[in-house]
Amino acid sequence: MELTLLGTGAPAGLPRPDCPCAACAAALGPDSRAATALLLDGALLLDLTPGAAFAAARAGRSLTGVRQVLLSHPHDGPAVEVPAGLPQPGRVPDRQELTLLTGHRVRAVAMDAPGTGYAVTGPEGQRLLYLPPGGAPAGLAEPAEPYDMVLADVAGRPDALAKLRAVGAVGPTTDVVAVHLDHDVPPGPELGRRLAAAGARTVPDGTTLAVGAYEDVPDVPRRTLVLGGARSGKSVEAERRLEAFPDVLYVATGGSRNGDTEWSVRVAAHRERRPGSWRTVETCDLVPLLAEEGPPVLVDCLSLWLTDAMDSVGAWDDAVWAERGEKALRERVRELTEAVRSSRRAVVAVSNEVGSGIVPSTASGRRYRDELGRLNAGFAEQCEQVLLVVAGQALVLRG
Repeated sequence: MELTLLGTGAPAGLPRPDCPCAACAAALGPDSRAATALLLDGALLLDLTPGAAFAAARAGRSLTGVRQVLLSHPHDGPAVEVPAGLPQPGRVPDRQELTLLTGHRVRAVAMDAPGTGYAVTGPEGQRLLYLPPGGAPAGLAEPAEPYDMVLADVAGRPDALAKLRAVGAVGPTTDVVAVHLDHDVPPGPELGRRLAAAGARTVPDGTTLAVGAYEDVPDVPRRTLVLGGARSGKSVEAERRLEAFPDVLYVATGGSRNGDTEWSVRVAAHRERRPGSWRTVETCDLVPLLAEEGPPVLVDCLSLWLTDAMDSVGAWDDAVWAERGEKALRERVRELTEAVRSSRRAVVAVSNEVGSGIVPSTASGRRYRDELGRLNAGFAEQCEQVLLVVAGQALVLRG
């Protein structure tokens, strides 16, 4: 199947009309996007949007051969004019199938929000899934065959991708293309980086793709370290990198700190942010977890792991540190970095970057600062991707 994306933006387009936000102001040239609409083999149009005929002409395509127009979501605002010669748009009832004379079969997929998804099988057997904005498939439970291509609101509903992965509908060779892009995601390279972390990509309006061609599917990094200062947004960045994957194991190294109300509030805020399908364990025993086969692991954070390790080796006592503590800590760090290097599961770890701050006034504080710098450097050496988060903005240091 040949697919032309007449638009890749949210229903209001990008930039939104009369919106003064920074994302809309920066959405110029290739970063500007019309409302999402798909033209399949010149015969099937998914979502009729304003200016569809002009968009097709700009892409070197024509709508004269369209035999069916299907809508995926309710349209807000004035009615869209149907170009001359096009059939009236409609929607297929959930879970029912439509067969076109061109040999395309279209099955309606029920969603958890207003709208309809469409699973399209081409005349030669290629399979494509198109989801409406703000929606995820409802009732997924049975194992599924991977689609060749999925077009979905990856930025707005990453959990939809996680649900599809959980049942096998998205596999390693599935080409995931983000559509319905709105002004709540940054344009340009930052958008590409975020989507790549989810195993997805985006393309400019007017792009024609061959369904079943896998050469552009991004490789998801297996090991990532996210650094940042206090309240920099590093934990949010780390969580964002795995929110499109099911069954993530969240490893909290801070413990419960019984009686510390402020710490309990922080822990609760983190827990509320995480998808409900993630499992949480509270432990600093990371090496066995990294050695196991299993779903992706998110470790938050290495700085608290180091505090526990330094406690266990007596690092705060100068005599103990000089006699055996320093050597014992080096061994603990070596075991951890080797475990990361050999781990077969995806790992995202968070750590504090304290080397640029005020020099601690105590010897123990300076010792901790120095050891955390060494730990971060050793861990980063084993990672394909290293990020530094400053004021909520992720700077790529490696990868």
